[in-house]
Order: sequence, then C-alpha cells, then structure tokens
Amino acid sequence: MAQNKRILLHLAHPGGKELDYIRQAFEDDWIAPLGPNVDGFEEDLKEFLGGEKEILAVSSGTAAVHLGLIGCGVQAGDEVLVQSFTFCASVNPVLYLGAKPILVESEKDTWNMDPDLLEEALIDRIKRTGRTPKAIVPVSLYGMPYQADKIMKMADRYGIPVVEDCAEGLGSRFEGQALGTFGRFGVLSFNGNKMITTSGGGALICPDPETKARMLYFATQARGPFHYYQHEDLGYNYRLSNVCAGIGRGQMLVAGEHISHHQRVAKLYAYLLKDIPGITVHGNPSPRIDSNFWLSTIVLDPQLRVQGQESIGEPPGPSAPNANVLALIRQLDKAGIETRPFWKPMHLQPLYHDAPFYGNSDCVSENLFKTGLCLPSGPRVSEEDVKAVCNMIGDLCR
Repeated sequence: MAQNKRILLHLAHPGGKELDYIRQAFEDDWIAPLGPNVDGFEEDLKEFLGGEKEILAVSSGTAAVHLGLIGCGVQAGDEVLVQSFTFCASVNPVLYLGAKPILVESEKDTWNMDPDLLEEALIDRIKRTGRTPKAIVPVSLYGMPYQADKIMKMADRYGIPVVEDCAEGLGSRFEGQALGTFGRFGVLSFNGNKMITTSGGGALICPDPETKARMLYFATQARGPFHYYQHEDLGYNYRLSNVCAGIGRGQMLVAGEHISHHQRVAKLYAYLLKDIPGITVHGNPSPRIDSNFWLSTIVLDPQLRVQGQESIGEPPGPSAPNANVLALIRQLDKAGIETRPFWKPMHLQPLYHDAPFYGNSDCVSENLFKTGLCLPSGPRVSEEDVKAVCNMIGDLCR
C-alpha cells in the first residue's frame, strides 16, 4: 500500500488562536515566566473541569505528580502505591522524594489499577511495616478511566490521599465526573502529543485555594514572604511560562473538538477492525466509563501470525513485545504508518526491579505489553487515514 503522506501517531494541532495569545504576551512585554496567560489558562482549565477545583499550571505532568506527592506529605522512607502499567513519569517522582514505590497490577476491563489488588497491597504493607502508605497514584492509561468509585472508597477507608495521574486523561469521565477531580490532587500533561498542548507543560488540580497557594510556594523555589530571598523549604522551578500558557489558551478553544475527534476515531477503528480475526479494539467497558481515547489501542491474539513475524522470532521472556507486535510495527512503518507498543510495566523495568509488586496469575499488564499496539489517533488523523491503517492491518493479518 503506497501512502502519499506518513500517518503519524499523534501530532499537535493548532486551533488558530494560539498566536494571538503569544503575540499579546510579546506586545505587553509578558515574556517572563508568569503573566495574564498563565492566570487565564488556569481559569480556562478550572471551568473545563467543572469549576470546583483550583488549577496550578506547571512545567510538566511529571512536575505535577511530584508536587502532588509533596502535597500528600510524602517524605523519604514513605511508601506510595502506584499503578505498574504506566509511563515512568507516574513513578519516578516517588524516587525524587526518597520514598518507595509499591507497584500494583491492572485489572482486565480498564487496564488500570486493580482495586482488589490495591486492597491486598494496603493490608500487606501495613502488616509488614506497621505504617500506612502515604499516597495512591492510579493512572488513566491511554485516557481510559480507572475504577474511581472503588479506589476512592478504599482510599477513604484507609485515610490515604489519592493523586490521580490523568496525564493522558483530559476530558475522560467516570459516571459523568471529570477525571482528576476525585482525589486530593489530579495531574494533567500538555506535552506535544497530548489532548491539548502547551509545547511542554502540565497542571496540578488542587482541592482549594489554600492548597493551591501552598503548592505554588513549592513550585516557585519555596521563596518565603519577605522582601529579600529566604528559603526555609526545598522548592522547585516548576511554573509554566506565560508564552507557553498562551498556546494553552488557544488550545482550550478547541479542546472539546479534539476530544470528540479522538472518540470518533476510536469508534471507526472498532467498526473497521471488528471482523479481522485475532484483533481486539479496546473500548469503554461499561456505560459508567467515558474515555477520551487519547490513543486508540488494539490487542493481537498471540496465535495470530502477522506477515513478517517469522523473520523476527520470539523475543525471550517478558522483556519485549511479542513477534506479532514487532512485525506489525515494522510492516506498518514501511507503509508510512507510525504505531507504538504499549508501555512496559514498571515492575518489568530494570529501574524498579526491586520494588514490591502486587499482581496475580492473570498477569494483565505483562500480557498487554506483549500483545498491544497504539494506533494513529491525533487531531491530524483523518477518517481516510484510519481506513488506510485498518486496510493495511487487515492485509497483514489475514
């Protein structure tokens, strides 16, 4: 199949007003880190999320996770329960603080933190250490909401704050409520490939103005309220710039369109791939769950034989995706189609080899890592692009 253009996984798509906000920042000499665009972007996000939470715009989603853990009182030696099936930015800030990540396996429906295994981990950690973990970090993998009701009830029962990692979940909802507004803190990312972008950036969703002010203190080098520079706590340079926030303000004007586009693309993939044996498209597992489908994802049956699979062979153990996935990535790439394997679970990463992991015989995340593939889904991916991708997958898998 010849392609006139390369179909990329996810490219940022301007809404048309971003340059207006950036130009205004230059005209008003607000090139410095803070300014009207930062305030306006925070208000735009607050309104988008329902108007009840406070927003702190920061330099990245990773910075937001870090600040959220600080806000939960995590210190060196503490334990933090984190979803294992995620990108490393969900877990690395635990190490920044000298704390210990406790990794929890995913469940089959949402692919996110398994509430039953979470409770098993909680009971065992309290028994082993005599201390309650300091925070819980569930993740909305590829935009799919986690079981927010069960996780929040458990967190309340044990008195543990939740930092919702919704870096991939802007616009996703559980029972109609926006992700990031259930826990004590929520995290958003505006990296170049996210639902909206500020080039690079993120946001911390805070419960109230007082907490936001406290987190702002840590995000601005923990400078004390004096006419001179005095620092009593360790702070960080985590604030989003006024220029980047201008991009975000323009992106917020089309955020709803972007989310609707991703959801339409996901439905089209599901329709076009439904009759191809051995291909399963991940969709909302129940009416309570409404994913933004940041990335559309498929799972390949291990018995499937993709063209070119025999030239790859079977990679040893759980260290890499299986030959089917690698063959499909390679063949689609030759046809001008970019895809991506699933995140490698943290309990399989060398960095977290010694971290306690609570899983079961289902091995959900390991199996998904070996058999899963992310498909082009961004705002620049047209319906014709989706059809071309599906036709190519069909040709390679029959």
